[in-house]
Amino acid sequence: MDTYSKWATAKRYTTKTPITAAELLNDRVLPFFASQEMGIIRMLRDRGTEYCGKLETHDYELYLEELQTDLDAWLHEYNTERTHQGKMCCGRTPMQTLLDGKAIWMEKVGQLN
Repeated sequence: MDTYSKWATAKRYTTKTPITAAELLNDRVLPFFASQEMGIIRMLRDRGTEYCGKLETHDYELYLEELQTDLDAWLHEYNTERTHQGKMCCGRTPMQTLLDGKAIWMEKVGQLN
């Protein structure tokens, strides 16, 4: 269930395992939010065995590691390749905007010392 809108999804399973938890996320949750051109900011989950385990061997944890790889690639593109038109970026990438503002940041930090 989405805690903001209360949108919910469900899928019937006969087992409660890491694979079924990952499958529900992959089969129902992520496609729905993608269809709305949205993503997941954070996930709340209980400490059930289907969600928690050793990172290197737990199927659900491994699935989340794969999602992190995809997220890292998207963040790289977002920060370094895609230009933004907002108030501060004005056609620059976020990284260009950050680096261009570094001198101003250094001045402000220097004033605090």
